[in-house]
Amino acid sequence: MDIINYAKEVFDIEIGELKKVRDRISDQMEKAVNIILASKGKVVITGIGKSGLIGKKMAATFASTGTHSVFMNSAEGLHGDLGMIHPEDVVIAISNSGNSDEVLSIIPSIKKIGAKIIAMTGNPGSGLGQAADCILDIRVEREACPNNLAPTTSTTATLVMGDAMASVLIKLRDFKPENFAVYHPGGSLGRRLLMKVEDVMHKGDEVAVCTSKATVDEVLLKMTNKRLGAVCVVDNGKMSGIITEGDIRRALKEKNKFFDFYAGDLMTKEFTSIDKEKMAIDALELMENRESQISVLPVIEGEELVGLVRVHDLLKVVG
Repeated sequence: MDIINYAKEVFDIEIGELKKVRDRISDQMEKAVNIILASKGKVVITGIGKSGLIGKKMAATFASTGTHSVFMNSAEGLHGDLGMIHPEDVVIAISNSGNSDEVLSIIPSIKKIGAKIIAMTGNPGSGLGQAADCILDIRVEREACPNNLAPTTSTTATLVMGDAMASVLIKLRDFKPENFAVYHPGGSLGRRLLMKVEDVMHKGDEVAVCTSKATVDEVLLKMTNKRLGAVCVVDNGKMSGIITEGDIRRALKEKNKFFDFYAGDLMTKEFTSIDKEKMAIDALELMENRESQISVLPVIEGEELVGLVRVHDLLKVVG
């Protein structure tokens, strides 16, 4: 058996069937989406077995992209979980055959509650199809399983149909990356989209500060004690310049008069700075995209120094 080619054949089968499902998408998709948009309640996705597993993923995708959604196992619905469904809700019931006993058994109660029903089924003429307010046809001609038995192509079709619906809703709700980040604060994407410079910067006593009249000894002592790789030069409450480890190395080329220098002689006067309200990712891009990359960035409000942010700190949270 040629394992690699057979694995590719499975891909080909599923891709081929997905194209057929795609081509059958009709105004029922538009109707389903409008039902959800018009609802003042939540979306309850239900199913059993492999369809239930896909339903859980769908519910998670909906919930994280602005559509209040939960999953209810159809079997558990028969034993009290139907109580989570309210009249203003929308139920997406998933069954490839459309005749799963557990799914069909909860349909009368859902109708009595008054919730709308969207069927995702491969059998529009089934009991589920006939009971639904609209039908999303996920019918496939064959499974990718060599015995044409294990749910493979059919579950993929269900998953992609759910993704299509969720993506349409994202567009219609104008759900933006910053909205997505609110629901993913613990993930790297959430941190990239939510974290501000103010949240990452060092401030107060953490930052080494001196005046332009400070001696080299004073500058070196402050830089060593604070360990941020820079000393900010402030005169009369205003940021005058910054001294980095690079500035120190360049000044050391003049060994004979190095210790005669003052901070004002060492500092970079034309420095790059950023506002504390800017996003942390913007600070990282500013530091990395300069012709000569910088490792520290003063945070300025007006002309006043309010903090210092390092590239190392930014990489930890948004890199």
